[in-house]
Amino acid sequence: MIHQDVRIFKTIFELMRSARSFQKPKIVYLLGQTSFGMAAAIEKKLITEKEYLEDERNSSYKSEFYKGEVFAMSGASRIHNVINVNLTSFLSTRLKGKGCRPYSNDMRLYIPLNTLYTYPDIVVTCGKEDFLDNQFDTLLNPVFIAEVLSPSTADYDVGKKFMLYRSIPSLKEFWAISSFEYRILKYVRNFTDNSWVLSETTDINASLVIESLSLTISVSEIYDEVSFG
Repeated sequence: MIHQDVRIFKTIFELMRSARSFQKPKIVYLLGQTSFGMAAAIEKKLITEKEYLEDERNSSYKSEFYKGEVFAMSGASRIHNVINVNLTSFLSTRLKGKGCRPYSNDMRLYIPLNTLYTYPDIVVTCGKEDFLDNQFDTLLNPVFIAEVLSPSTADYDVGKKFMLYRSIPSLKEFWAISSFEYRILKYVRNFTDNSWVLSETTDINASLVIESLSLTISVSEIYDEVSFG
């Protein structure tokens, strides 16, 4: 998730800390404006994937990378985290012993076809896992991805980001789960013509099939302990 209302102080702190330790600071390009109305863009300087990985593996916070630009990520709301934990817990329990493994938040994903490095909210692998290198911290072959949508990231997550996700050959299914209303978008890949079939629900009493994993989950379980006023 790229958050457009990121406090600039976090970036300044990182730059100052890097300067004190004589390390090259991470080059970060922040979109939009801060809550103070100040432009949040730092000098837009392109870096290589190698430079990004070196900086990212030593950074105190997470950032995305796309075509030479680095985008800082910020924390999520309570509801966002509750939804994430609910679905991750379900997947962890139901997939145990079935050769599939869920990861939440901190597993970096890399898409070689478009250079995107990102951290999906939830990602699932089945069978042999492929990683970028022997650090085993950058995944290449997910079969299922879920993003929990925030108001500031919803358009990006179901638009540009999902378009980039579609370049992953192994990906079979993508879910976009709203954190501000009861709504789930489910995209399933048709490998015959490489199209994606969309279905949507706003019914808290409905059940949904995670087709790529042959699992059924109720919408109410995903939104357990979540209410919207």
